[in-house]
Amino acid sequence: MTEAKKTEHLLDDEDSEVLEPVRPRRKGIYILPNLFTLAALFGGFYAIVMAMNGRFEQSVYGIFCAMVLDSLDGRVARMTNTQSTFGEQMDSLSDMVSFGAAPALIMYEWALKGLGKWGWFAAFVYCAAAALRLARFNTNLAVVDKRFFQGVPSPAAAALVMGLIWVLDDAGYKGVSQDPQLSWLAFGFMLYAGLTMVTNAPFYSFKDVSFKRSVPFITIVAIALLIAVINIHPPIVLFSLFCFYGLSGYVVYGYKRMKGKPVSVIATSTDEPDEKGLHH
Repeated sequence: MTEAKKTEHLLDDEDSEVLEPVRPRRKGIYILPNLFTLAALFGGFYAIVMAMNGRFEQSVYGIFCAMVLDSLDGRVARMTNTQSTFGEQMDSLSDMVSFGAAPALIMYEWALKGLGKWGWFAAFVYCAAAALRLARFNTNLAVVDKRFFQGVPSPAAAALVMGLIWVLDDAGYKGVSQDPQLSWLAFGFMLYAGLTMVTNAPFYSFKDVSFKRSVPFITIVAIALLIAVINIHPPIVLFSLFCFYGLSGYVVYGYKRMKGKPVSVIATSTDEPDEKGLHH
C-alpha cells in the first residue's frame, strides 16, 4: 500500500470514529430515598388487603407506618443529597395510594357500605380531594409559604380518618357498617377530612423545625412527657392530637381574619416568604 493510500485509509478511519453516534449516558435512580417511598406504598397496599379481610386494626397500623416512612423519605433525600424529579413523582403517587385511595376504601369497607350510594359518595369525595390536593401542592410548590400547608396535608387527613377507626375498633365496636349512627359519624369524618384538604386554611407544616439546632432543656422534658402521655392510651391520645391538628388551620384562619392579617399561604414571589409577602 502506498503512502497516499495509507493516509487516505487513516483519514477514513478518523471520519468513521467522528461520525459514530455517541450513546447517551443512562440516568440512574437513587435507591435509598425511593426505598422509603416504596415501603410507604407497601404500607398503604397492606392496609387495603387487611381491610378486605376485616382486620381493621392492622389497616390502621399500615397507614401509620406509611405516614412515618413518608415523612422520612424527603429528609433522607436532602441529607444524602439524592433529590430527584423521579423521587418527587414517586412520592406523590405513593401518597395518592397510601393517603388517598387506601383510607377511602378502608373506611367504605368499615362503615360506609351500609349507607349505600351515600357511602361511596363520601369515599369518592375524600379520594378525589386527595388527588386534587396533591396536584395543587405539586404545582404551587415554588410559591407557597413553607411554614404552612395550603389545606390539611393528605397524611394528616388519613390519620384523622384512620384514627376514628382505631378508637372505635379498640373500644370493641364491630360491624360498624350495620350501625346507622356510627356510619353517619364516619360519613361526616370523611367529608370533613376530604374537604379540608382542598381548603385554603393554613396548617402549620413544621418544616421550619430544625433538628440540628440546640434547644432549651425544657423542650426535651416536654417531649418526654408527651411520649409518656401517648403511652397511657395511644388510640385516644393520638386521635385527639389528630383532631386538634385537623381543626388548627381553621383556628389560625379565623384568628388572622379577626386581626386583619393575610390568611393565604400563597406568596407573591418565590423568595423566602414572610408575612408581608403574602396576599389575601
